[in-house]
Amino acid sequence: MAFPDDVLTSEERVVLHVHPHWKTLARPILLAILVIAAAVVALIFVPSGIGQIIIGAAALVVLVWLLLRPVLVRQTTHYVFTDQRILLQVGIFNRDRHDIPLSRVNDHSMNQHFVERLLGTGTLVIESAGERGQQVLHDIPHVEKVQTLLYELVEADHDKGTLDEGEMREIMKEHREATADGAETV
Repeated sequence: MAFPDDVLTSEERVVLHVHPHWKTLARPILLAILVIAAAVVALIFVPSGIGQIIIGAAALVVLVWLLLRPVLVRQTTHYVFTDQRILLQVGIFNRDRHDIPLSRVNDHSMNQHFVERLLGTGTLVIESAGERGQQVLHDIPHVEKVQTLLYELVEADHDKGTLDEGEMREIMKEHREATADGAETV
């Protein structure tokens, strides 16, 4: 599901837009495979009739809950980095959005466990001056490159107030080249 461009100001440009890493779907997919296997085994041993219909219906409900919900959560979670702010938006039916102006970013750090390093994902922590103070973004694809991009955006914003067109193009070009190996930019 696309991020609505109407929340951006007329002079604001999206530098990076990512959803959580695909690994967030690994567990639901494995559980769905187990549910399907259990349902098939149950259907083999239950005599035909109402019992099979109940098992099939129950398996379908569990599969929808295990698969559809995580896919929708992932697709409706947006981490958008612009030349002026960071927008964090989550929610399938209800929507929560938090904006962090680049001028308020005090610090940012990343964390990767061993498996996350292998998968190319990690956690990005953004410290900002404000009432919420710290935002933790889990399962960011190519987190080290995203952190570097955030550093460049914050430094450019602190140095000049806003980025000029040439700097913005250069940062976007460098990021595209760095993530040419398959980052989930939109």
